[in-house]
Amino acid sequence: MAEDLQLTCSDCGQDFTFTAADQQFFQERGYSTPKRCKNCRMAKKNDHGGGHRSSSSSQGTPVICSGCGQTTTVPFEPRGDRPVFCRNCYMARKGGGR
Repeated sequence: MAEDLQLTCSDCGQDFTFTAADQQFFQERGYSTPKRCKNCRMAKKNDHGGGHRSSSSSQGTPVICSGCGQTTTVPFEPRGDRPVFCRNCYMARKGGGR
Protein backbone atom coordinates (compact mmCIF):
# COMPACT_ATOMS: atom_id res chain seq x y z
CA MET A 1 0.00 0.00 0.00
CA ALA A 2 1.24 3.48 -0.83
CA GLU A 3 2.07 5.97 1.88
CA ASP A 4 0.50 9.41 2.26
CA LEU A 5 2.24 12.07 0.16
CA GLN A 6 2.68 15.75 0.98
CA LEU A 7 2.07 17.86 -2.13
CA THR A 8 2.06 21.60 -2.73
CA CYS A 9 -0.97 23.18 -4.41
CA SER A 10 -0.08 24.93 -7.66
CA ASP A 11 -2.78 27.58 -7.07
CA CYS A 12 -2.61 28.58 -3.39
CA GLY A 13 0.88 27.25 -2.55
CA GLN A 14 -0.33 25.41 0.56
CA ASP A 15 0.80 21.88 1.35
CA PHE A 16 -1.87 19.18 1.28
CA THR A 17 -1.92 15.46 1.96
CA PHE A 18 -2.57 13.04 -0.89
CA THR A 19 -3.62 10.07 1.21
CA ALA A 20 -2.95 6.44 0.33
CA ALA A 21 -6.72 5.95 -0.07
CA ASP A 22 -6.94 8.94 -2.43
CA GLN A 23 -3.96 7.61 -4.39
CA GLN A 24 -5.71 4.26 -4.84
CA PHE A 25 -8.95 6.02 -5.90
CA PHE A 26 -7.09 8.15 -8.46
CA GLN A 27 -5.15 5.15 -9.78
CA GLU A 28 -8.28 2.99 -10.18
CA ARG A 29 -9.87 5.69 -12.30
CA GLY A 30 -6.76 6.52 -14.31
CA TYR A 31 -6.42 10.04 -12.86
CA SER A 32 -3.04 11.70 -12.54
CA THR A 33 -1.64 13.02 -9.27
CA PRO A 34 -3.49 16.23 -8.36
CA LYS A 35 -1.70 19.56 -8.74
CA ARG A 36 -4.23 21.45 -6.62
CA CYS A 37 -5.59 20.96 -3.12
CA LYS A 38 -9.20 19.89 -2.80
CA ASN A 39 -10.44 23.43 -2.11
CA CYS A 40 -8.69 24.86 -5.17
CA ARG A 41 -9.89 21.95 -7.35
CA MET A 42 -13.48 22.64 -6.27
CA ALA A 43 -13.08 26.39 -6.83
CA LYS A 44 -11.66 25.83 -10.32
CA LYS A 45 -14.45 23.41 -11.16
CA ASN A 46 -17.09 25.91 -10.01
CA ASP A 47 -15.43 28.80 -11.86
CA HIS A 48 -15.37 26.88 -15.13
CA GLY A 49 -18.94 25.57 -15.17
CA GLY A 50 -18.23 22.08 -13.90
CA GLY A 51 -14.74 21.59 -15.24
CA HIS A 52 -15.40 21.67 -18.99
CA ARG A 53 -12.18 22.31 -20.84
CA SER A 54 -13.34 24.14 -23.94
CA SER A 55 -15.50 27.22 -24.15
CA SER A 56 -17.74 25.63 -26.78
CA SER A 57 -18.59 22.70 -24.52
CA SER A 58 -19.66 25.04 -21.70
CA GLN A 59 -22.40 26.35 -24.00
CA GLY A 60 -23.51 22.85 -24.93
CA THR A 61 -24.13 21.06 -28.18
CA PRO A 62 -27.72 20.79 -29.40
CA VAL A 63 -28.77 17.18 -30.08
CA ILE A 64 -31.88 15.03 -30.47
CA CYS A 65 -32.31 12.61 -27.56
CA SER A 66 -32.04 8.99 -28.69
CA GLY A 67 -34.58 8.01 -26.02
CA CYS A 68 -37.48 10.45 -26.32
CA GLY A 69 -36.70 12.39 -29.51
CA GLN A 70 -36.76 15.78 -27.79
CA THR A 71 -34.19 18.48 -28.54
CA THR A 72 -31.67 18.97 -25.72
CA THR A 73 -28.12 20.20 -25.21
CA VAL A 74 -25.21 18.17 -23.93
CA PRO A 75 -21.90 19.46 -22.48
CA PHE A 76 -19.77 17.53 -24.99
CA GLU A 77 -19.36 16.99 -28.71
CA PRO A 78 -21.12 13.71 -29.64
CA ARG A 79 -19.00 11.23 -31.58
CA GLY A 80 -21.85 10.04 -33.78
CA ASP A 81 -21.34 6.32 -33.19
CA ARG A 82 -23.15 6.23 -29.83
CA PRO A 83 -26.63 7.31 -28.73
CA VAL A 84 -27.01 10.60 -26.88
CA PHE A 85 -29.69 11.08 -24.23
CA CYS A 86 -31.31 14.02 -22.48
CA ARG A 87 -30.86 14.23 -18.71
CA ASN A 88 -34.17 12.48 -17.95
CA CYS A 89 -33.57 9.57 -20.32
CA TYR A 90 -29.96 9.22 -19.20
CA MET A 91 -30.97 9.11 -15.54
CA ALA A 92 -33.74 6.60 -16.28
CA ARG A 93 -31.29 4.33 -18.10
CA LYS A 94 -28.61 4.75 -15.46
CA GLY A 95 -31.04 3.98 -12.63
CA GLY A 96 -32.58 1.06 -14.52
CA GLY A 97 -29.25 -0.71 -14.88
CA ARG A 98 -28.89 -1.35 -11.14
